[in-house]
Amino acid sequence: MKSTNLTQKKVLDNKLRLIVHSIPGAQSCTSLVLVGAGSRYETQEINGIAHFLEHMFFKGAKKYKNTKEVSEAIDTVGGEFNAFTAKEYAGYYVKVAREQVETALDVLSDMMLHATFDPAEIDKERGVILEELNMYQDTPMYQAGWDFERHLFGDHPMGRDQIGTKQLINSVTQEQFFDFQEKLYTPDNTVICLVGDFEHAKGFSLLEKYFQFPNTQKSLEFEPIKLDITSQSINIIKKHTEQAHLVMGFPGVSNQDDKKWAAKLLATALGGNMSSRMFLNIREAKGLCYYIHTDCDTFSDCGAFTTRAGVDTKRAQDAISAIETEYQKVFENGITQKELDKSKSYLLGKLLLRLEDTENYAHYLANQELIQNDLKSTQEIKEIIDKITLDEVNNLAKEILDHSKLHLTIIGPYQENSLKFNN
Repeated sequence: MKSTNLTQKKVLDNKLRLIVHSIPGAQSCTSLVLVGAGSRYETQEINGIAHFLEHMFFKGAKKYKNTKEVSEAIDTVGGEFNAFTAKEYAGYYVKVAREQVETALDVLSDMMLHATFDPAEIDKERGVILEELNMYQDTPMYQAGWDFERHLFGDHPMGRDQIGTKQLINSVTQEQFFDFQEKLYTPDNTVICLVGDFEHAKGFSLLEKYFQFPNTQKSLEFEPIKLDITSQSINIIKKHTEQAHLVMGFPGVSNQDDKKWAAKLLATALGGNMSSRMFLNIREAKGLCYYIHTDCDTFSDCGAFTTRAGVDTKRAQDAISAIETEYQKVFENGITQKELDKSKSYLLGKLLLRLEDTENYAHYLANQELIQNDLKSTQEIKEIIDKITLDEVNNLAKEILDHSKLHLTIIGPYQENSLKFNN
């Protein structure tokens, strides 16, 4: 068992990892199951199965036999439950009042261990997911991000949408679901986290009581990716919109790279908040956009450093040039010590505010454990961030903000080759 402040970890004989974090006085509790079963484990033929499977876990199991029984069990106690599928993992959580923790664990464990994937329910859910696909395609603010990943990562699982293809949605079978589950939903590939006002021994006892996984092992690995980008690229998706939505950026750093926190500080200074360079110089000074934000997404072996913006369709070229100019300024001259200090305070402040909620704390811990196999306390993260120097951030800016690797995806009413970079 490993202890980090109020966080304790226990690994069972079947390699299932359990985490209990105690927040004295918390009225809510969150139980979260995080599995290394995201969309990058898919081949082209089954692109979308991870996301569809996420839906199917809610469609009935051994004790709670259908969606109505699952939802009623949580609704009756005023709880919340949901799930999500990312590139490298899928997550399932229930948040309830502390006194209802066993209800949450009972429902969640029944779903995860005894789901039936009833063919009749699969057929009904096809229409639901097709409508979800249509919704995203009609929401360019979100679709632009997926299109950028396809543009940057290419014909690789990292470049494909989690929601998948219409072909898979219309044809996937119960047998394929069981096969995907058997290969990835194994105890050694799963982290279960419980956050709330619990004594650690009590928390572990509850988790072990409800989550009795079969003793199987993960039998599917994802395809590694190695980006070799040596040229700029612009990807225009022509669509009649009232606002153009763009994502513009570069290959970034991975989750395993020690520079990831420096990259987060760089992104914060560039466009992470309302006092950042992008916001002040492009939205406030020039009025070129409604929203603008810079971030860095990190994965096991790759990353993306991007700025997203919603801009006036008639001024898209101005916005592209302005974002490019801000990138170039930081590439050439770096950020200032004042900007670095402010970014450090911002990142740490946001982290602490987010972790006042049991749901967010569960995500924070489970993600660290599953993706990096390393639990760090907020104090340890603070110490890492505090040690980052201005030279480290500015040297990283010269690595990441390499103009020759600049990529742009934009959705709007534009012809091919009608938009360009400054040089």
